[in-house]
Amino acid sequence: MTSAPSCPSCRQPMEVHQFASNLGGALELDICFACQGLWFDRHENLKLTPASVVELFRLLHEHRIDHHQPLSDSMACPRCVKPLEKGFDVVRSGRYMIYRCGRQHGRFSTFSSFMVEKGFVRHMTRPEIDDLAKRVGAIYCTSCGAPVDIRKDHACPYCRAAFSLIDPEAVVRAMEGYAKASSPRAMPSSPVDIGDALVALERDRTRAERERQKRAFTGTSDADDSSFTGDLLSAGVALVWAVINTRSHH
Repeated sequence: MTSAPSCPSCRQPMEVHQFASNLGGALELDICFACQGLWFDRHENLKLTPASVVELFRLLHEHRIDHHQPLSDSMACPRCVKPLEKGFDVVRSGRYMIYRCGRQHGRFSTFSSFMVEKGFVRHMTRPEIDDLAKRVGAIYCTSCGAPVDIRKDHACPYCRAAFSLIDPEAVVRAMEGYAKASSPRAMPSSPVDIGDALVALERDRTRAERERQKRAFTGTSDADDSSFTGDLLSAGVALVWAVINTRSHH
């Protein structure tokens, strides 16, 4: 396994993980869990097998309560250290932000952008938005990662993307042929499922942060679900991982 390159955003070493390639053999991807981003050398984003997608979801689930940090305003290619060019790509499931090397060494993609690229997301329904608005103060935009006040904004005010979330059924469909069961069981994506996943995720993160800092927070209660920013990506990963586990035991 090659040495880990520096993250384009935080400049810290990324973790190198091996995945199966649809061309045969192994594919090494560089991941920064703190910045929630993946570096793809040229065309690597097109070479992941369904088995690799499962492994990627496992890793994201394992790191779901890691400390996260915002992306830097300036990105650098881990291969040539030249500035990355920010832009948008558009697919059927929506628009997503991407950071490309002008010398074609590759691209840096946030976890959320990768999910949009692969068609793993869908737009939220009005009942889902209304339900979450009662339970969380804000959500992170799946397109650009900005925090958005879901109680007053009807789309991301920064990139104008509609609110979206990872759709477990879309992930299951994308991994057909890899399932151990001949008829995969889909998990319903009801507003209660999503809301509960967000609340549980935030409570897990709160406990982890308390352990990291070795002291209690002041003025914050686990029961105050309207005080945190809901990470729809992590909540969606949790729901997808539950689907994958269900399939592996049937």
